[in-house]
Amino acid sequence: MTEDLTPAEAYAAARARNAEQATALAPFREMYEFGLDPFQIEACQALEAGKGVLVAAPTGSGKTIVGEFAVHLALLQGRKCFYTTPIKALSNQKYADLVKRYGPDKVGLLTGDNSVNGDAPVIVMTTEVLRNMLYAGSQALSGLGYVVMDEVHYLSDRFRGAVWEEVIIHLPESVTLVSLSATVSNAEEFGDWLDTVRGDTEVIVSESRPVPLWQHVLAGRRMYDLFEEETDHGGRGASRREVNPDLLRLARTENTRTYNPRERRRGKMIREADRERERRQRSRIWTPGRPEVIERLDAEGLLPAITFIFSRAGCEAAVQQCLYAGLRLNNDEARQRVREIVEARTAAIPSEDLHVLGYYEWLEGLERGIAAHHAGMLPTFKEVVEELFVRGLVKAVFATETLALGINMPARSVVLEKLVKWNGEQHADITPGEYTQLTGRAGRRGIDVEGHAVVLWQRGLDPGHLAGLAGTRTYPLRSSFKPSYNMAVNLVDQFGRHRSRELLETSFAQFQADRSVVGISRQVQKNEEGLEGYREGMTCHLGDFEEYARLRRDLKDRETELAKQGAAQRRAAAAASLEKLKPGDVIHVPTGKFAGLALVLDPGIPAGRTNGHRGFEQHDGPRPLVLTAERQVKRLASIDFPIPVEAMERMRIPKSFNPRSPQSRRDLASALRTKAGHINPERHRKDRSAAADDREIARLRTELRAHPCHGCDEREDHARWAERYHRLQRDTKQLERRIEGRTNTIARTFDRIVALLTELDYLRGDDVTDNGKRLARLYGELDLLASECLRDRVWEGLTPPELAACVSALVYEARQSDDAVPPKLPTGNAKAALGEMVRIWGKLDALEEEFKISQTEGVGQREPDLGFAWAAFQWASDKGLDEVLREAEMPAGDFVRWCKQVIDVLGQIAAAAPKETSTVSKNARKAVDSLLRGVVAYSSVG
Repeated sequence: MTEDLTPAEAYAAARARNAEQATALAPFREMYEFGLDPFQIEACQALEAGKGVLVAAPTGSGKTIVGEFAVHLALLQGRKCFYTTPIKALSNQKYADLVKRYGPDKVGLLTGDNSVNGDAPVIVMTTEVLRNMLYAGSQALSGLGYVVMDEVHYLSDRFRGAVWEEVIIHLPESVTLVSLSATVSNAEEFGDWLDTVRGDTEVIVSESRPVPLWQHVLAGRRMYDLFEEETDHGGRGASRREVNPDLLRLARTENTRTYNPRERRRGKMIREADRERERRQRSRIWTPGRPEVIERLDAEGLLPAITFIFSRAGCEAAVQQCLYAGLRLNNDEARQRVREIVEARTAAIPSEDLHVLGYYEWLEGLERGIAAHHAGMLPTFKEVVEELFVRGLVKAVFATETLALGINMPARSVVLEKLVKWNGEQHADITPGEYTQLTGRAGRRGIDVEGHAVVLWQRGLDPGHLAGLAGTRTYPLRSSFKPSYNMAVNLVDQFGRHRSRELLETSFAQFQADRSVVGISRQVQKNEEGLEGYREGMTCHLGDFEEYARLRRDLKDRETELAKQGAAQRRAAAAASLEKLKPGDVIHVPTGKFAGLALVLDPGIPAGRTNGHRGFEQHDGPRPLVLTAERQVKRLASIDFPIPVEAMERMRIPKSFNPRSPQSRRDLASALRTKAGHINPERHRKDRSAAADDREIARLRTELRAHPCHGCDEREDHARWAERYHRLQRDTKQLERRIEGRTNTIARTFDRIVALLTELDYLRGDDVTDNGKRLARLYGELDLLASECLRDRVWEGLTPPELAACVSALVYEARQSDDAVPPKLPTGNAKAALGEMVRIWGKLDALEEEFKISQTEGVGQREPDLGFAWAAFQWASDKGLDEVLREAEMPAGDFVRWCKQVIDVLGQIAAAAPKETSTVSKNARKAVDSLLRGVVAYSSVG
C-alpha cells in the first residue's frame, strides 16, 4: 500500500507511473476491459522499443493483442501495418474486428476473393497476397512499418509453408516483424533464425493457459478425470499429475476378456451365472452416442461444446442423429433470434439454391442449437455457424479439425470422439501437437472459470497414452521451404543468381539443416579422436598392420562373395528342378515345417511376374501345391527347397480328389505312404567349395602369410584394434556423407531449377527472358505448366467456359487420388486442349527427372487433375447449381472453394498472357465473370 512506502519509494513509483503513461502502451491498455498478461506486456514493450517479436503461446491466450498493438503503433506513427493470416476466413474475421475498433476508413482487406479499401493504412490479407506484392514490387509496400504474421507456425505446412519464409526473407529491413505462433518446443531456435534474417528479435514464450483445462474420459454413464492431482512429492511442495487409477482399472477390465466360449471349468462350459455377472460388469462401460454425449454435457453445464469428428460425413451424421433424438438446446426466444440472423445473412441467396444447399435442414439444426462445421459447407453457412456459436445461440458444433486452425470460436468444452484420424495416406494416431491444438479451444477467456477436454471411451483406449498426449508440449516447428519455378525467376530478376542463392541459404530450412550438421560434425570429431587411439592400438613393430588388416578384410570379403554366389547357384538349381515337376510326382521335401514325403498336386507357377488379385506380383520361383504324408495340402515355397529335388516315384491322382475333403486327403495320403513310404531319398552330395579353386583367394592367402606382421605374437590383439578402426572409419565416412547431403541443400535444389529454366529459355544467366517474366506472374503448384501452355498457345481460341475447364486442371486435386473412374470432360476444343496439357506435363516430368528435380521433395509439377473440368465448364456455361452439384458429386463448400481457386489462377493468366496477339487474356477475364456468380459470389465481406 502507498502509505507503507518511504518517500523515496513513493517518488520512484510515481516516476515509473508517469513514464508508463508517456508510452504508447498506456492508452492501448485502456482500450481493453481486462488487464494484459505479463507476456503480452513484455511483447508490446519490445515492439515499442523497436524490436521484432516472436510470441509463442497456447491457443486462446490472447497473443493477437500483440498484433493489434502493432496496428496501434503504425497508426500512431503514420505508417502502414499489414496483418497477414493463413486462411481467408481468419482474414475476414480479423478485418471485422479491426473495423469495429478503428472504423472502415482505416482498415482494408485483400484476399484472393475480396479487395476492400486497398489503400488503407491497415490491411488484413492472406500471406500469399503479401508474397505476391513483394515479388511484384507493389507500391502498396511504400510506408510499410509493421507486418503481423498470425499463425506463423503454418510454415511447417508442406504445401503452403514456404510462403511464410519467402515473406520473412524478402520483407524490407525497415519493416518490424510480429510473429504469432502456437506453443512450439523450438521457439528459441526459430527466434535465433529470425534474429539472423530480421535483426533484433525478442522471443516471448508463455506456457500457461489463461483458463485452466481439465481432462476427462467419458465411459458409459460416468465421466472420469484423466488425472488425479498429487502434491508435495518428496516434501518439495511440487505437484505431479498421475493417471487416474480408476481409469487404469477400467482399461484393464475392458481390454482383458475373461469369457472364452471354449474354456471349460470343471469339465463344463462357464456357468450362466458367471456370464451374467460379466455382462453386468461390462454393461457399465460403453461408448456413448452423440446425442447422449451432448445431453450429458448439457446436464453438467459444460456447453457450448465443439465435438471433433475427423470426417465431414460424420459431422453431418452427428447433427442428424441429434435431430432424430429430439435434442433441443435453445428456447423459443433463442430460436427466433437464430432465424432472424440466418435469414438476414442468407437473404442474397436465391430460394432455388437454398433448397439445393440443404438450407432448411441446416436451419432446423441451428434453431435447436446444433450445427456442423467443415470445409464442405458453403462459406456463408460456416460463417453463420461461427457467429451463432460466439453469440451462444449454437451450443453444440460437430467439426473437422480445420476448425482448430485459427478461427476465433472458443467453447467451454471440447470433445474428441477418437484419437485416430486419416492423414491423407493412412489412419494415424493424432500427435501431441494436434491434441493440444484441438483441446486449446476449450475455455473462454473472461467467461469460463475452466475449460474441459472430454475423450470418448473406445475399446482399446490406453489412459497412459492419452495422458502422454495431454501432458506433452512437444510441437516442433519444422521448415517445409523448397524453391519453386516462380520463386526462382522472381529472385533472379530482382537479385541475380549469385545473390538469390545466398538469400535461399538464409531460409529457416537451411538454418535447421545447418544446426543438425553441428551435432554430426561433433560426432565426426569424436570419431577422429577415437580413430587415432585405435591406430595406436594396432601398431605393430614388425610392419604396417593397417596393410595386413586390409589383406585380411579382402580375403574375408572374397570368401563371403563366393559363398553368396554358391548359395545363389544352389537356389537357381533348386528352382530349375522345381520347374520340372509334374502333377503326380512323389518327392521328398528336404527341410522346413513340411519336410518329408509329399505328392505334387500342382507344380505351381514359374518365376516372374503374374497378374494376381493385387495386380502384378513378383515370384522368386515355382510354388508347388503338395499333399504331405500327414494329410496336409500346402503350397510350398522356394525356401523349403535349399537343394534340387527329383521325383522318386509317380502316382495317379484320382479325378475325384478334392483337397478340401478330409476323406479325400486321408485316402490319397494313405496311398502315398503305401507307394513310396519305404523309399529312402538320395542324400545330396555337397559340391566342392568354389573357394578351394579360386586364384584370388590363393593369392591373398600367400600375401598374408608372407607379410611381416603375420608372425607377430600379438597379431590377434592388433587385429581386434584394426577391426574396431575399420568399423569406426566406415561410420565416420557415413556421417561425412550426411553432412555433405545436408549442407547447401536448398541452394543445390535452386541450381537444378535454374538449370532446367535455362534449358527452357526462361533464364539466360542473370537475365530473365520474356518467357521468364510471364512465369514470374504465375503463382501456384503448376506454375511452369501454365506458362508452357501460354507459350505453346494451347488455350488460343477456347471459349470462356472451355478455358475455365482447362485452368481447373491446374488447381484441382481429388480428395481420393485412387479413383479409377475417368472424369467426364467437355467435348471439342476443350478436350483437345486438356489432352495437350497432359502431354506438355509429360514432357516437363521427363525433363525434371533428367535434372533430378523430385516431386517427393516437394519440388516439381504434379500431373494435372481433370476431375473438376466438367463442373467448371458447366458452371461457367450458366448451368444451375442443382445440376452442377449433382453431376460433380461434390459438397457445395468444396465446389465454391475450387471455383474461387480457378478464378484466382484465371486472373493471373489474364495478367500474364499477351494482350495484343492473344485471345486468352480477354477470355480469362470473361471466364472469371462467368464463374463469379450465385453461390460463388456470396461473401460476408465487401
